[in-house]
Amino acid sequence: MNVKRTFGTILTVLGIIGLIYTGYGFVKHDNDTRSLLVAGLIGVVFFFSGISLVKNTKDEA
Repeated sequence: MNVKRTFGTILTVLGIIGLIYTGYGFVKHDNDTRSLLVAGLIGVVFFFSGISLVKNTKDEA
């Protein structure tokens, strides 16, 4: 399996976890909004970079 595709999958999963954590914090009305915004921003960056790595990496047999 290609290393770039594996790394892209890991980044995508980490991004999803960060976005779920941010959503959970907003729903629970957590007072530490700065950390939620940072976690959400990092989650978005990880998610979209992982998706682009998976999408733009060509399969090599």
